[in-house]
Amino acid sequence: MSATTPPPAGLHAWLTTEDVASTRQARLGRLYRGWLLLLRNPPALAGLAVIALLILVALLAPLFAPYDPNVQAMDRALLAPGAAHWFGTDEFGRDVFSRILFGARTTLTTTVLVTVIVAPIGFLVGATAGLLGGWVDVALMRVTDIFLAFPGLVLALAFSAALGPGLENAVIAISLTVWPPIARLARAETLTVRGSDYVIAAELQGAGRGRILLHHLVPICAPSILVRLTLNMASIILTAAGLGFLGLGVQPPTAEWGAMAASGRQYLLDAWWLTTVPGLAILFVSLAFNLLGDGLRDILDPRNG
Repeated sequence: MSATTPPPAGLHAWLTTEDVASTRQARLGRLYRGWLLLLRNPPALAGLAVIALLILVALLAPLFAPYDPNVQAMDRALLAPGAAHWFGTDEFGRDVFSRILFGARTTLTTTVLVTVIVAPIGFLVGATAGLLGGWVDVALMRVTDIFLAFPGLVLALAFSAALGPGLENAVIAISLTVWPPIARLARAETLTVRGSDYVIAAELQGAGRGRILLHHLVPICAPSILVRLTLNMASIILTAAGLGFLGLGVQPPTAEWGAMAASGRQYLLDAWWLTTVPGLAILFVSLAFNLLGDGLRDILDPRNG
């Protein structure tokens, strides 16, 4: 093909094997630098370790749990922590340690489902508002402001009460409170790059709004949204625990940390472990996501790359 022959399949046809290799090396270099920055951040590394442990426990809970989390044995009710039951037993004689392990599965499932739902919704709403502007921007942002006007937990309680208790409804209720900050962030990132040279060049080459959205805005917004989602996971866990504590989340006998803390509050003086253990689990996991989010914010900062 001569130098004047147009590319048969778009601009990517001009890329040589060396170009592709260089691109891969650049990406690997960025990943390696990011890993080095993570190693230099002990709090973020500790948060990552706790989250990795959470995932491992959630996936392998049936192998790690010494007892069935739902089997009741009234002759073992309210046993203090010991060799047979590391975290004691609850009012129904169920092993608290086993229920904590299975509760990690419930917590991780809720967090992942909410994140998968709110990430594309928040990005599409914010990027569409910033890219199109005009009345579309005004309408979408006013709807976003309405959701932001209410405290997240209060709004989640309202939606959960309207939809009814259960895991699926809790995921929907929490998702409806988490997407607005993502939309605001995506809009701000879009407004920053909307008038940039490469976006204007893409428009002059005939690229549609959809192509600009996917091929230009997604790579720009992804780092900021990733950090925001990681930080939001802590609030997702706390909101899910709050719904479970009030009886609007996952229903018994399914193990859930918030519901476990609620069931033990009437035994707080005599069986402190019923509320302390799930409360500490919520604390450590929420703190781990916050620490990891802060670390990712430093790693993805362009000034560090």
